[in-house]
Amino acid sequence: MRIAVIGTGYVGLVSGACFSEFGTSVVCVDKAVDKIERLNRGEMPIFEPGLDQLVANNVRAGRLSFSTELKPAVDGAQAVFIAVGTPSRRGDGHADLTYVFAAAEEIAHAMTGYTVVITKSTVPVGTGSKVAEVIAKARPDLQLGRDFDVVSNPEFLREGSAIADFMRPDRVVIGTGAHAERAREVLRELYRPLYLLETPVLFTGIETAELIKYAANSFLATKITFINEIANLCEAVGADVQDVAKGIGLDGRIGKKFLHAGPGYGGSCFPKDCLALVKTAHDANAPISIVETVVKVNDARKVQMAERIVAAANGSVQGKRIGVLGLTFKPNTDDMRDSASLDIIPALQRKGATVRAFDPEGMHEAEKLLQDVAYAKDAYDAIEGADVLVILTEWNEFRSLDWARVAQQMKGRAVVDLRNIYQPDHIAAEGFAYYSIGRPAAHPAASSKR
Repeated sequence: MRIAVIGTGYVGLVSGACFSEFGTSVVCVDKAVDKIERLNRGEMPIFEPGLDQLVANNVRAGRLSFSTELKPAVDGAQAVFIAVGTPSRRGDGHADLTYVFAAAEEIAHAMTGYTVVITKSTVPVGTGSKVAEVIAKARPDLQLGRDFDVVSNPEFLREGSAIADFMRPDRVVIGTGAHAERAREVLRELYRPLYLLETPVLFTGIETAELIKYAANSFLATKITFINEIANLCEAVGADVQDVAKGIGLDGRIGKKFLHAGPGYGGSCFPKDCLALVKTAHDANAPISIVETVVKVNDARKVQMAERIVAAANGSVQGKRIGVLGLTFKPNTDDMRDSASLDIIPALQRKGATVRAFDPEGMHEAEKLLQDVAYAKDAYDAIEGADVLVILTEWNEFRSLDWARVAQQMKGRAVVDLRNIYQPDHIAAEGFAYYSIGRPAAHPAASSKR
């Protein structure tokens, strides 16, 4: 089978590479000439573990290629995936579908023979019908169901483990029209390798598939926000949020995932998808108050984290140096979108602090978004001379710091761990005042030196 993927962002590039690994012939298309040139040189525009090798292997095998030309890629393809960006629209929070509709119109002019047009981008309910309208308007000679079908096939890829998520997913969701059996057969063939792994494949209507994506992400964002609220309560009453999370997570009805207290969710999906779901619900006169509250609480939490750091610095960071470990919204990615660091670091700077930061993969992106930050060559370089050490992202290399070396290099003795990657008594025993999330603070005077 031959397919085209429009868009070489996170979703498009990973999906295209993984489909080619299944033996499908894939052309990934993007208007960004520089990005395509980099891909053709074997350079990845994003950081995702294992992606560079996966791409190289399939380019070498002749199954995967990259182009700026949409027409030859779509001409003769049985399926075309739209995997372009759908950022939050300024003013109302709805998903901006400009790129989706532009891609649909170009695809219409390039199609020859029956083609399944598949929205892989995260799009609001009703987008599939609008895509069909765009195609029909661009090519009045094409008939829905005869010459083309539109399908919703939302992605559920986690940054940092996207390849495994694609190859061994929890489920595949495919939304089609009521009489689109031909389209369903094309998708069955595309995902046939996953049938062999007994992956659940759920066929639904288009609107249902579109809503599943938003409902799933909003529910996960709600779990994160819930445990963060419980963390605040734990601090107030002297409980341990990690034990609370374990205790409720062992309940099969709840599950242990996404119950890790921290500085609030970020990334490319949760913030914009929650906003888009809220907007969709309001437009449908069926408001979702829970998700509205989740958005407000999460936004406020990032500001609160800056205040925690100020408190750890004895109430003022004026003229003080803050050493920051981690800038991306999560480890194993270079994605800075809606990262907590984008709220916390400027807030500290406004209060008079200077910031020296290190992130294994995110500093290039951070430079575009943060001002007046000194970037370090490694974790210990970031720590040098710091009055306060802040752990913002739980990269593995931050989990086993040499605390004797940290003590030698730091000016102060305050550690603010916003990811709970250390045990309070251990860090206190090393001579530091340790502040984490949802657990009592630990101070050197309360612990014996090991």
